[in-house]
Amino acid sequence: MYIDLNMLQKELLALQNDPPPGMTLNEKSVQNTITQWIVDMEGASGTLYEGEKFQLLFKFSGRYPFDSPQVMFTGDNIPVHPHVYSNGHICLSILTEDWSPALSVQSVCLSIISMLSSCKEKRRPPDNSFYVRTCNKNPKKTKWWYHDDTC
Repeated sequence: MYIDLNMLQKELLALQNDPPPGMTLNEKSVQNTITQWIVDMEGASGTLYEGEKFQLLFKFSGRYPFDSPQVMFTGDNIPVHPHVYSNGHICLSILTEDWSPALSVQSVCLSIISMLSSCKEKRRPPDNSFYVRTCNKNPKKTKWWYHDDTC
C-alpha cells in the first residue's frame, strides 16, 4: 500500500494555515520529505508547562491514514509527564489501538496539548528506567497498558 500523498499534503497545509494553539510546523523538517514532520510546541499558559518549548516528531507509514503516525517527543527538552517517557515515547491510546482514519495531525496535537495541560505533577512514568532500557525505538511496537486516566 502506498501513502496517500494528497491527504498528507492537505494535512500539512491545514497545520500550516490553522495550527492548534502553541503549535507550529517546523518548515525545515518538510523540505526534503513529506513523510516526516517536526512540530514545534509551546506549553500552554496557566499550566505546569507554560513557556516551555518541545518538539514532536511525526513519521507517516505507507498505510497512513489507516495506520496511525509514529509520534514522539524529540530534541533536547522532553516533557516530564506521567505518560511521557524520557526517550520521548508517549503513552496515549489514539496513537495506537484507538487510532481512527478520521483523526488528523491536528487532532493528535490537540490531544497531546490537552494531556500536558491537565497534568497536576511533573513526574516520569513509574517504569521509565526499565522501559527506556528495553523498548523498541518505534513506540508503536510497544504493547501499552492504558490503566491511568489521570496525571
